[in-house]
Amino acid sequence: MIFDHLGISVRDAGRSKAFFAAALAPLGIEPLMTVRGWVGFGRERPQFWIGADGGQHKPMHIAFAADSREQVRAFHARALAAGGTDNGAPGIRELYHPDYYAAFVICPDGHNLEAVCHLPEASNEAQRSM
Repeated sequence: MIFDHLGISVRDAGRSKAFFAAALAPLGIEPLMTVRGWVGFGRERPQFWIGADGGQHKPMHIAFAADSREQVRAFHARALAAGGTDNGAPGIRELYHPDYYAAFVICPDGHNLEAVCHLPEASNEAQRSM
C-alpha cells in the first residue's frame, strides 16, 4: 500500500455508510470508527474514510485490493445489491496484464469503485483448497 489513508466526500453519509459496508464486506473491509461524522473503513485500522462535508465533489476512481477472484465477484454482486450501478462485470482486463481480474461499480455518489485481484486463476484455486 502506498498511502496511509484516503477520504472522499459523499452527499448522504448514512446511505453511503450502508452502501460501502455492504460492498466492501467481501474484501474484509468494514467500518471501524466514526470521527466528527466521518466513517473510517479498513481491515485493522481505518484507511478509507467517507463523510458528508456539503461541498461539491468530482467522481473519483478508487481500486480496492482483493485476495481472490471470488472476492472480486462478491464485491460486484454486493455493490449492485446495495444500490451501485454496473460499470464493468468481473473479468480479465488484459490491457493491464494477463491476470488483472477486476470488477467496476459506480457508487451512489458517482465514484467509480473497483475490486482487483492480480493473481492468476491457479493461485486462486490453491487459496481455496487451503
